[in-house]
Amino acid sequence: MEYIDKVPTPSYVMEEKLLKRNLQLLKFISDSSNLKILMALKGFALWKSFPLVRQYLIGTSASGLHEAKLGYEEFGGEIHTYSPAFNPDEVEEIAKISNVIVFNSFTQLDRYFNLVKSINPNISIGIRLNPQYSSTKVELYNPCAPYSRLGIVKSEFDKHIDQYIEKIDGFHIHGLCEQGVEDLEPLYQAFETQFGDYFKYLKWINLGGGHLITRKDYDIGRLIQFVKNFYSKYPEIDLYIEPSEAIGWETGYLVAEVLDIVHNGMDIAILNTSAETHMPDVLAMPYRPNVVGEVENGKYLYRFGGNSCLAGDIIGDYKFDNPLKVGDRVVFKDMIHYTMVKNTTFNGLPLPSIVIVKENGEIEVIKKFGYLDYKNRLS
Repeated sequence: MEYIDKVPTPSYVMEEKLLKRNLQLLKFISDSSNLKILMALKGFALWKSFPLVRQYLIGTSASGLHEAKLGYEEFGGEIHTYSPAFNPDEVEEIAKISNVIVFNSFTQLDRYFNLVKSINPNISIGIRLNPQYSSTKVELYNPCAPYSRLGIVKSEFDKHIDQYIEKIDGFHIHGLCEQGVEDLEPLYQAFETQFGDYFKYLKWINLGGGHLITRKDYDIGRLIQFVKNFYSKYPEIDLYIEPSEAIGWETGYLVAEVLDIVHNGMDIAILNTSAETHMPDVLAMPYRPNVVGEVENGKYLYRFGGNSCLAGDIIGDYKFDNPLKVGDRVVFKDMIHYTMVKNTTFNGLPLPSIVIVKENGEIEVIKKFGYLDYKNRLS
């Protein structure tokens, strides 16, 4: 990582060779099983990388108009758009550029079906279902939690499906979060048990995101067999998934700098980055990101704190063999997915620069942010 001292701080740094490694694995799975893989923009939307990504994946999934437009303008391929509730001012534009639109309720389907079909007769219509099963351990990220607003549950499905089934091309579910095929299988079983009688009417099924396929311990062979088993039973239905973290997983870093070191019962290093603003899942999940050079039994212990006024803007505690000093760089691992898509300018903190390290080692600073990026979003 000889480039670390050459990039601005703070900055998100993505390595093309690491992204390509993930994409090659996803393409192998797709080629081996006919699984159709979309990139979910909600977790990975570094669009300067899309020329590389689209060599391996067939399209994008969007959560509304802006993501759909980004996919349409910068990626191409298939565009699948879902929203918990579509804004009536945006549906027409979404219909024009989407290949698939997924409704969250029968009332949304009823309200917009004729409109979207009049705008785009070839658009494929789906509904999101809630199988009321999930092994996701963090409730914040569990779309199948009790009283979830996401998807139609079986009791409501049974009341209305007969009057809508002829309008529906596909079912969409989502119930995973950074999980493996061993979690996908029981989720799918619950889904098929509840809704399988209607699969004969469908052109496609989308099993959503949360498939952490590029994690080192993911059982690739088991996933391929799962997909083959599906097609042996339902050969006329296309099977989709739409991961995001699997694409950006371990492809890059957040490079920060030590601004000060204070002492209050322990040494606290204040960085020019922030959990609250630049890596919000650290607080929301919560989790402790790994740092390059940390040592489990290191002699020097530091608490890393963000440079915002939020008292809880704490990234974690870290040990090193050597003491830190002001000006040292701190490199947080795995900081490309669910970071820049969720970051903020709270407290007026500048957003990290975006850097891509090309396969040939060239460093390209894609974007730097400044005062106007803060000012212009407020009024």
